[in-house]
Amino acid sequence: MASRFNEGFWRLADPKISITSVASMAIGAALAARDGSVSWSWLLVMGLAMFCMEVAKNAWGDVYDYDSGTDLAVKPEDRTGFSGGKRVLVDNILTRGQTWGIALLFGATGVALGAMMVFLREPSIFWLGTVALVLGWSYHGPPLQLAYRGLGELDVVLCYGPLIAMATYALLTHSYSADVIWASMPLGLFIAGFLWVNEFPDYEADRSVGKNNLVVKLGRQRASRVFPLIYLLALALLALAVWCDALPAAALLGCAGAVPAAVAVWWTWQQPQTFYRHRPAQPLALLAFVLLSAGISGGVLLSL
Repeated sequence: MASRFNEGFWRLADPKISITSVASMAIGAALAARDGSVSWSWLLVMGLAMFCMEVAKNAWGDVYDYDSGTDLAVKPEDRTGFSGGKRVLVDNILTRGQTWGIALLFGATGVALGAMMVFLREPSIFWLGTVALVLGWSYHGPPLQLAYRGLGELDVVLCYGPLIAMATYALLTHSYSADVIWASMPLGLFIAGFLWVNEFPDYEADRSVGKNNLVVKLGRQRASRVFPLIYLLALALLALAVWCDALPAAALLGCAGAVPAAVAVWWTWQQPQTFYRHRPAQPLALLAFVLLSAGISGGVLLSL
């Protein structure tokens, strides 16, 4: 029994997804190091809070996707390690009560750590945290359920782009900078690209239950044509940020993420119906945003 609970918990704590928060925090922390100093202890508190909220979000998301029927409708041949939910309920690994218990425990812990940062370090991040919490809940949760209305992708751009990066920067420097938005918007778009490619395997299941994300709304064929535009917009914003002196030229090291992104786009473009069954486009999309974040953050630090 304990081993199954542990298996279920680690599915919900999936590091493949939690790394999105770390990527955004890295950009905020790098710019904070440029403009002031970095408190490693508070950065650790932020990291723990983000981890807790990622676990909570995955848990309540699994419940709502199970209840809607989308996770149940995913065919075995369409399951991947990056899509189809965490499947802790579908595979009978956790009970509904256990899943909600994990969501409540880790959500409450994340909120408590957030309150610690607000009251003991930087009060103004209360508003950023509140917006992020509402958007995080509303991706799956009622009443908005943004992922079911074609707005989940925008939710991801905002949360994993400016919100987390700016909260990290403000926590460390007690100030705000437009440069953080310039640096984090490309990342938010790259992470939206990661979400985009992960929506292809779930297309039939999502469409059958009315989970109308943008890939469902467009259809796989047209969505595969939009996919490269997400990355091109992100890279254009990065180049514009450097041109406007919001970021140093070394931040263009983030363009390294364009290489795996281009391969993922090519495979998706060639076989939008089935690429995920025999091409690792999804892990390449993950690598793309990790390299982008590392390149931008590293470029900022190299320019100190």
